[in-house]
Amino acid sequence: MLTAAAQILEAGGIGALTTNAVAERAGVSIGTLYQYFPNKETILAELVRRQKAQFFEDMGQAVAAAHDLDLREAARTVLHASIRHHARAPVLSRELEKAEMQLPLGPDVCAAGAGVDAAMVALLTHFAVPQPEVAARDLSALCRGMVHAALFAEDCDLAAIEARLRPAVFGYLGIAPDAPASKGA
Repeated sequence: MLTAAAQILEAGGIGALTTNAVAERAGVSIGTLYQYFPNKETILAELVRRQKAQFFEDMGQAVAAAHDLDLREAARTVLHASIRHHARAPVLSRELEKAEMQLPLGPDVCAAGAGVDAAMVALLTHFAVPQPEVAARDLSALCRGMVHAALFAEDCDLAAIEARLRPAVFGYLGIAPDAPASKGA
C-alpha cells in the first residue's frame, strides 16, 4: 500500500493521493486500506517517517565515517549523504517534503533527528569548529534550504545542487574552495 501511495505521489503529487486511489493501485479493498491507514494523512505520515528514518541512518553512517577524515573530506562525505537521501527518488522526496510541512512528526522521528544533530555537533567539535551547536544548526538549515528550494522549483539535478552547496558549506567552515577545473584539460 505504501509503494502504491509513493507511486501516486511521484506521478501526480499530493493532490492525486486519495485513499481510493491507493487502494485501487495496491489492489486491495478500501476496507483493507482503512484497517492500516484511516486517512490520507496517516499514509503520508508513514511515508515521511520512513523517509526520515532512511535519512537519519544515512547521515549517522556518514558522520561516523567522517571522524576518520580531514575536515574537507568530512564535509564532502556528510554533504553527499544529505544529497543522496533526496537523489534516491527526487520527485517523491519533493512531495514528502511538502507533506512534512503540514504533518506533525512523531516522537520517534524527533528523537532520531536529535541523535543525528548530536552526532553532527560531536563531529564539528572533533574538528574544533567554533560554536559547534550553532554551526550544526546553520549548516543543516543552509543545506535544507537550498535543497528544498531547488526541489520545490522542480530542479531535481541533485549533482548540480551538491556542486552549488559545496562552496557554501566549505565557506561556512573556512575551508578553501575547490580549485576550478582547468579549461585546457
